[in-house]
Amino acid sequence: MKLKTLLLAVCVASTTAFAQKVKYSKEERKEMNRYLFNEGFDTASDKKVSTIILKDNTEHQGYSKSWEKQRGQILSITIEDVDTGKPMKFAAADIAEMYLYATEREKSMKAGKFISNMRNYSTKKYSKSVTNDAIPYENQIVSLKNKKEPKAFLMQVINPEFNELITVYHDPFASETISTGFGGAPAFGGGVIKSYYVKKGEKVMWLHKDDFEDNYDFLFGDNAEFMKKYPKNSVEWDYLSFLIYQYTEMNHG
Repeated sequence: MKLKTLLLAVCVASTTAFAQKVKYSKEERKEMNRYLFNEGFDTASDKKVSTIILKDNTEHQGYSKSWEKQRGQILSITIEDVDTGKPMKFAAADIAEMYLYATEREKSMKAGKFISNMRNYSTKKYSKSVTNDAIPYENQIVSLKNKKEPKAFLMQVINPEFNELITVYHDPFASETISTGFGGAPAFGGGVIKSYYVKKGEKVMWLHKDDFEDNYDFLFGDNAEFMKKYPKNSVEWDYLSFLIYQYTEMNHG
């Protein structure tokens, strides 16, 4: 009896391990390769009015002047009050949400980077690189790179249009895959961001490209229909924004 049970377990494991990959059409892969996250920004304009909403629902408006950061994530921010002109410093732990505007310099840099890589034309929206919209941040308790003592940070939400179930935050220290260009011509490929901070339920973690497969079930495993359509042996890290978007849509459906 024990031998039969063991053989059955081995059979099930083998079937799972060698499960056929789902094959997608060229058009489906093109759609999956779209980058739906907003651009991540690391500076804030002191020319436009920022908005800070504290946890007690008090709202403050002013011009961003300085901040304290750890690995690019905001620990505190100082603004010049829009009415009084006085500096006001707020700790991330006291802030619920915040809205800043990117500097023209950083937008220009993002625009130049967009134009320099041919891959972007088929995967990204130029308008997200040069956005004039307010950039949303929210308070989260996070362990940086899953290694440091958890602290309160203000983190940029880069999927505000579809973050009902999974929220993705900009990682200012994220590296990118290498792109190749010749003779000053636009590069081909590369430019894929390798890490983000991700929140699902009450869990916030640093998610790196190398750990994507290990965390796939945590992110999407509670939707059987999704897992059947997009099993982890058939998709790639490059599709992360599309997968989170589809997971959100399928859960609403």
